[in-house]
Amino acid sequence: MPISPIERGIFISLFNRGGAVLDLTISDFDSLTFRCVGIPLCKHYEKSKGKSLIAFLDSCSDEDALKLLNELMDYYELHYESEYTEPGSKADCLYSFRRYSEEYARLYHKACEILNRENAGYNPFEEPSEYLKEQFSSDYMSSQIDSLMRMREENPTDAIGKAKELVESCCRTILKETGVGETKDWSMNELIKATKQKLDIDTESVSDSLPEAATVRKILGSLSGLVGGIAEYRNSWGTGHGKAADFEPLFVRHAKLAVGSSITLTEYLWDTYLWRKETGRLK
Repeated sequence: MPISPIERGIFISLFNRGGAVLDLTISDFDSLTFRCVGIPLCKHYEKSKGKSLIAFLDSCSDEDALKLLNELMDYYELHYESEYTEPGSKADCLYSFRRYSEEYARLYHKACEILNRENAGYNPFEEPSEYLKEQFSSDYMSSQIDSLMRMREENPTDAIGKAKELVESCCRTILKETGVGETKDWSMNELIKATKQKLDIDTESVSDSLPEAATVRKILGSLSGLVGGIAEYRNSWGTGHGKAADFEPLFVRHAKLAVGSSITLTEYLWDTYLWRKETGRLK
């Protein structure tokens, strides 16, 4: 069921801090919202962070509302844990300088109930994963995507391994289609570097004359970080490496992070490849 206006008000009360949104700067807030829903809210609405958030939630789709509220909740849980965790119940909150608030704790738990209800019936990667299956002609690539979507909750450890394999397969497919030779022994960094060069999406290729150049550079510069993070996930917690007897797998949310990152990155690389191929701009 959709998040009602009253329920959206719970999130506003939790995140809106006197016109600000948590402790996010305007730049960070715009980057977060652009990455999440494709709109830098403050720049778009020309209002404060808090008012921009309210304006967006008043007019956006249920799907976009859920995407953004999940993203803000992730940020809140990381930076405000001591605000909703009763003193003494957790010894080492990362940002322990924030004081416990009974009111914010109440709002937090209500917000969690709403998100848990909505996320139970919502898969934010269903549409892009189906799109990728259609675009990749190989049965192997489609089976990888199917495995990712199934395993991210059933078997988080395997999902993390598959997340890295999806990006690798995408890069190898693009490089093969563009005439690059054998890449079997290439590392992840070598694959992504060569793919970015083939698609001409290195950060240096963004013209300073573009008004959005700084934002584009920030997003493109994060691609390597995404890939590196997925590779490290796989090396430490995913399939492909032996584990000690006392190995404890990560939670489902960590697998979802790896899967979401891999699908988003793969979709971007493949879309860029298709666009350059269709317009005759491949190197």
